Amino acid sequence: MDSWLRLLPQHGYFIVCAAAFVEAIGFPLPAALVFLVAGAAGAHGVLNPLAVLGVALAGVLAGDAVLFLLGRHTGWWVLGVLCRISLNPESCILRSASTFRRRGRQLLVVAKFLPGLNTMAPPLAGSMNMRFTRFFRLDLAGASLYVGVYFSVGLLFSDALGAITRGYVTFGHVLMWVAIVAVAGYAGLQVWLWLKRRPLRSVPFVLAPDAAKSLAAGTAVVFDVRSHGYYDKNAKRIQGSRRLDPNALPAATDEFPANKRIYLYCTCVGQATSARVAQILLKRGVPSAVIEGGLRAWKKARLPLEPVPVEELAAMPSFDT
Repeated sequence: MDSWLRLLPQHGYFIVCAAAFVEAIGFPLPAALVFLVAGAAGAHGVLNPLAVLGVALAGVLAGDAVLFLLGRHTGWWVLGVLCRISLNPESCILRSASTFRRRGRQLLVVAKFLPGLNTMAPPLAGSMNMRFTRFFRLDLAGASLYVGVYFSVGLLFSDALGAITRGYVTFGHVLMWVAIVAVAGYAGLQVWLWLKRRPLRSVPFVLAPDAAKSLAAGTAVVFDVRSHGYYDKNAKRIQGSRRLDPNALPAATDEFPANKRIYLYCTCVGQATSARVAQILLKRGVPSAVIEGGLRAWKKARLPLEPVPVEELAAMPSFDT
């Protein structure tokens, strides 16, 4: 603790601001610990308490503003990143958006105390068109509560905090085992996800250029099975593709073109949605295959795209504007 207090007069305000900003944009840095130490430094007269609170709030608000604007300009892509570990990321996106639509205002105030939501809330607010002025007010309240609680604890219990920090060697060993357990748990999660996806690997895949040749020859048709791709007003799809809701597949196989192969695509990790739909169609006797890499692979190959028809666009869930 004493070494930290000796360092703080020179770089303390920068350290507090940088830690707040870095944690806000998603890096696993425990800014709360920095606020505790800064509070203790304020109690010992090393730092000015009001200045510490000001730079801490500035760091948090700046980081949150970056994520808010990222969400505003990338939309559903951010939600896709947040839901990457889900087997069906597209339905995860819809659930996340629906929950935040109902409770987003309250969540923004307490988000800093909830692991994961701390980073997720600002881009969700941005992607769902919350007004920046409203977001800023709610985020300021949440950031003030977060910084104020930890700074106040450090300020009021600075002597006890010093005693705690003298036990960092023991704490380091505990933290090491916690990290080992966390890594093992993450590895176990990846194995579990791999096992769940394994049955989907039995469906046939086709490269985007080969699929394009079949479509041009008229021997195949392509279906877009994205769950969320039709909310963006600027959404694009493969030229000539048709909409197929993966959660409401037609029961009759005669609704699919006869004597033509069915190609499916989505934008989720591992083409999970396309593979799931293809597996169902194959069991019904419909010849189906998944475009490997989905819409991204099609775009990368510079194959033709078209705007999603206006009548097929759905209203993107959003806050009142």
